[in-house]
Amino acid sequence: MDFDLGPEAAALRAQLRDLVAEHVPADFLGAFTHDPADLEVAQAFCRLLAEQGLLCMAWPEAYGGRGSSPWEQTVVREEMWAQHEPRGAQYMGVNWVGPTIMRHGTAEQQAQHLPRIARGEVIWCQGFSEPNAGSDLASLTTAARRDGDGWRVTGQKIWTSYATMAQWCFLLARTARGERKQQGLTIFLVPMDAPGIEVRPIATMLGPHHLNEVFLDDVWVTEADVLGEVDQGWKVVQEVLAFERVGIARYARCERLLQWAPVVLGDAWDELPAELRGRWARMLTHCRRARLLAYRVTALQPTGRVTPGDTAAYRIAVTRLDQESAEVLREIAALGPAAGAGDGPDTARRFQRAVEDHWRYAQASTVSSGSIEMQRILLARTLLAAR
Repeated sequence: MDFDLGPEAAALRAQLRDLVAEHVPADFLGAFTHDPADLEVAQAFCRLLAEQGLLCMAWPEAYGGRGSSPWEQTVVREEMWAQHEPRGAQYMGVNWVGPTIMRHGTAEQQAQHLPRIARGEVIWCQGFSEPNAGSDLASLTTAARRDGDGWRVTGQKIWTSYATMAQWCFLLARTARGERKQQGLTIFLVPMDAPGIEVRPIATMLGPHHLNEVFLDDVWVTEADVLGEVDQGWKVVQEVLAFERVGIARYARCERLLQWAPVVLGDAWDELPAELRGRWARMLTHCRRARLLAYRVTALQPTGRVTPGDTAAYRIAVTRLDQESAEVLREIAALGPAAGAGDGPDTARRFQRAVEDHWRYAQASTVSSGSIEMQRILLARTLLAAR
């Protein structure tokens, strides 16, 4: 596979970096902090990207995009994650909710939802995981029963990112019992202001607004809110997970922080232990490995040949990268910037804060989007099936 993104990608990177430098504060660490101004920055920046046609570049023009290549959208993902995701919660709608509605939604659903996502006007959350159905998602018990010309949904979801601010939920519920637990599942597009929905934030090291519990008590949804075929939601979920697990270019932030370290330390860089600098170099190599695995999935997605093993391989590689690079960066930050060397005390302070933020995220990455143990099982099954 040829992963040369070409000169257009370099120009796009430069354009995005200029926009970030102009419109995002240098000490921005994401939208979901205790400072409401950070969320305001993300919402404004998201609207700016939409106005310039950069938010949903790879979408067809009919749906509010520019008809660009998936590789240009990949550049956007990388640059945004490297800069602590100044799109805020929009990546979910852009990366996989919108593309899934394009593939499986009705014309009415596409007209209702896609233009608002492309304009950066709506936030989505994902109603998948439950207290007893996380990595084993098909064991979920949230149930939808027919009621006249609609459905009544009752159950609980957990670890639901952005539920406190989302207007819509991409919800998976059980509508029938089959021989296999993957059968009888259906996807609903549920407005979060529907009566019977309660959201309770979960306090975590990732900051406020991020993770939540969602309780559904006899929530009414219409037949028009069903995405795809009733009882056939598991097929759609497999596509969603392929998009989701490579949609966050986590390697890009690792690479940016690693490359920033020698700049911050300046002359003090050469005084670091050789063993630590050797581990730093290995982390840069691991960034390239994770990037190539993500590119492989991106190249396969249009063909429909992405396997669970493909996405699991990327997920394993990038999770290890997150965690191992976080430890290396913490050691570097502890030894270097405190001396006041390099690019100045303000830069050193921003570097230390960014490293600490990266370390906190790395601790949670073991279980987010499916536990690392489950990803190893999926990869092993794929490899054994190919023998």
